[in-house]
Amino acid sequence: MGTTILEGTFESFEDESKNGNEKPRNAGATRKLDVKITNVVHVSPARETFGGLYALSNLDQTFPYVIENVITFKGEGRGRRLTAIETIRESLAKALVEFYPFAGRLVMGSDGRMAVRCAGEGVPFVEAMSEDDIAVLGDISAINPTMLRKLVKHSDGASTILEVPLLTVQVTTFKCGGIVVGIVMNHVLVDGKALTDFIACWNDLARAKPPSVLPFLDRSVLCSRQPPRVDLPHHEYALRDQRPGLVVNPQTKPLVYRSFCFKPHALIQLKKAARIATQNGSSVVPTTFEVISALVWISRTKALGISPHETTKLLTAVDGRPKFDPPLPSGYFGNGIAWSCAECSTGELTSNPFSFAVRIVHEALTSVTESYIRSAIDYVELNKVLVDCEGSACCISKWSQLPFYKIDFGFGRPFQVAPATVPDKLILVASRSRESNELVVSLGLTCDAMDVFSKLIQHELTLKSKF
Repeated sequence: MGTTILEGTFESFEDESKNGNEKPRNAGATRKLDVKITNVVHVSPARETFGGLYALSNLDQTFPYVIENVITFKGEGRGRRLTAIETIRESLAKALVEFYPFAGRLVMGSDGRMAVRCAGEGVPFVEAMSEDDIAVLGDISAINPTMLRKLVKHSDGASTILEVPLLTVQVTTFKCGGIVVGIVMNHVLVDGKALTDFIACWNDLARAKPPSVLPFLDRSVLCSRQPPRVDLPHHEYALRDQRPGLVVNPQTKPLVYRSFCFKPHALIQLKKAARIATQNGSSVVPTTFEVISALVWISRTKALGISPHETTKLLTAVDGRPKFDPPLPSGYFGNGIAWSCAECSTGELTSNPFSFAVRIVHEALTSVTESYIRSAIDYVELNKVLVDCEGSACCISKWSQLPFYKIDFGFGRPFQVAPATVPDKLILVASRSRESNELVVSLGLTCDAMDVFSKLIQHELTLKSKF
């Protein structure tokens, strides 16, 4: 990722009348985790699959980032380590028969477009073990990259996104019988929905069941129109560097990663404080995601000290599959997301009432229609562009509704799923745990900016909770 990890801190915010002046809880800075890698192999499809170049859509070309996830299971007790690893590895090989692009490698064509070379090279698969109890991980929703990245096979040595495997898996077993499956996906190939479709198939095969989800692999359903036609402005994109690397830029300053837990009561109060006025004089209660997005956008902009006259943008990943008529085919395998763009001057964002930012976010989200997505596809066709994660812009993605907690390889469902880290300029919203209705926002900022951000969010949330 090109970043230096300093720390991860967990801060829990709710209505102060319920919890007083709650102190931030440290995400285990004193905890240590020892992990020993015992075997590294490449898992190829269980039988021969398509060979050749697998074309990617325009939407796949625009977000060259890596997402790292940690999935924790209590397991079945001691003595089952080898059985669990064997089950996961063998079912992975079977799942790759259907989802064969994961076993390929990303390449750059002479036309400047990325594609997948399918030759069955396989998915890097790491077997690891720890003599610790899985309880040493603590609350993994409190982002702690220093510890959690020991549980994934990351690609820090890669100089370009082309060198990052499309999928890697690490299975770490613990002395107590607990199991962690670390999954790293290259976002160029898939989005979160496509990843969970794959995992659902993988789980079915691990439990000797017929696959409940099969991929729709033809990405031509998202090809550009002929001739391409850009009907709408697309400020969510920025011109691409012409170099073939498409790397996530290394940071000049180290980042601090922190997570912020939002309690349901505080979110209800936020939503009440940010009703959106409609043209007929009535008002609409915003969604939970809209108020979280607006609050994070305001606080981050203030924390970075962006000039009042500079434009600030919040880009949101929107699942485009249901936006089409008819919807994209079931099991569409790829990036089905489009990016909404909420933008205004920093001065407008920071000086207006909270409802102003919520309204801009709401309007940006509702603007993502089939026409918008088709126009975006054509815009990418005509302009070599990436999602704009530079300067004062940032991106936010909601993973809280993805079915990670339905995962079951045969030894029970996970008790927590969380990012091992997050890319710079990306903010992730996830569920805290299987049993919780709390939401966790994780992001990275420079140390000084993060300190300001933490204080601003707590101040704003406390203020809004009084309504």
